[in-house]
Amino acid sequence: MEDQEILAKFGDPSSRNLAFNQLVRKYQTKVYWHVRKMVVDHDDADDLVQEVFIKVWKHLENFRQDASLYTWIYRIATNECLNFLQSKRRKFFLPINDVSAELAQKLEADESLTGDAVEKKLQQAILRLPDKQRLVFNLRYYDEMPYEQMAEVTGTSVGALKASYHHAAKKIEQYVNEAPD
Repeated sequence: MEDQEILAKFGDPSSRNLAFNQLVRKYQTKVYWHVRKMVVDHDDADDLVQEVFIKVWKHLENFRQDASLYTWIYRIATNECLNFLQSKRRKFFLPINDVSAELAQKLEADESLTGDAVEKKLQQAILRLPDKQRLVFNLRYYDEMPYEQMAEVTGTSVGALKASYHHAAKKIEQYVNEAPD
């Protein structure tokens, strides 16, 4: 079902629940993997996806359609991830390196995340990036999102996103080349 149809059905109180269920079915998997790449832990990702869709439910009526529905939902998910990671740091008084180390441990321990040694090394390198660089790298590398759409999701200029991606790629390359096998 197209986004416009979902939005039209959501505007009608008699079909609002059906429309929202269709929206969740359409975007839940994409949102889950977007969130999961940022927070690594399955349970945290599940909780955040629920929070994202609660916010979507509460605010969909006021969605202005300045951007696509997909972009709007991704922006909510992105903000939830960044807030979650920031909150985790504050809650446990953790410096950024400790949060990255904790996420790397979860990556190693998670049996559902399969991959060869190269993929695990790449994931470890990505986890060492600052949150916003990791976000930009994931959106561009894994989701193949165009910079213009990333700018809408993150509220950042295209030039800044390109620079951030370039810096992230360099850091990843450096880590992968220096890290022991």
